[in-house]
Amino acid sequence: MAKGKRDLVTSSVRFETDTYIKISHIAEKNRRSFNAQMEYLALLCIEEYEREKGEIPVTDEERYAR
Repeated sequence: MAKGKRDLVTSSVRFETDTYIKISHIAEKNRRSFNAQMEYLALLCIEEYEREKGEIPVTDEERYAR
């Protein structure tokens, strides 16, 4: 894959209204889009999980099945 190019998956996620509003406020304070804020939070969650439990392997089969 070319440097800087990322594989992307589109997903539809539902939020309770208050949760959505609060994340939107955080995103605005951080000068991010809602989507960018959610991706950032997901990456923090993955990093924390992998620190505690070890790396989550991702196979080519999983990657290209999306």
